[in-house]
Amino acid sequence: MIGTGYKLIKEVGDGTFGSVWRAINKQTGEVVAIKKMKKKYYSWEECVNLREVKSLRKMNHPNIVKLKEVIRESDILYFVFEYMECNLYQLMKDREKMFSEGEVRNWCFQVFQGLAYMHQRGYFHRDLKPGTFIIASESFVKCAI
Repeated sequence: MIGTGYKLIKEVGDGTFGSVWRAINKQTGEVVAIKKMKKKYYSWEECVNLREVKSLRKMNHPNIVKLKEVIRESDILYFVFEYMECNLYQLMKDREKMFSEGEVRNWCFQVFQGLAYMHQRGYFHRDLKPGTFIIASESFVKCAI
């Protein structure tokens, strides 16, 4: 449990810098994704000055996964994001037939829209891969930062 606000349900991913958990906002019942950082952070100022925190707070675009909250508890840093059920890698590996040209074109356009938004603000994504593209619906893609 993170504070009194969120209950961790299940780990859904693990990476170099942290793990991602599906969680529930206990007040609203909303399902969220929480990235739990592996590195310890000993002050709030240290967290607020992180490049990742500064950039995530500035991102507000329909094709970029929204950061909802940043929490530091017991020297652990958590990022609370909107939750999406599936990423492009999961969708691709379980599929037997190819995606249509229209689907691919639509997804690429949306990914490029999100990346252009980032680039216009002086940021760039350093880990582009199918696992960082979250499928919000069959025709809507968001880029996870």
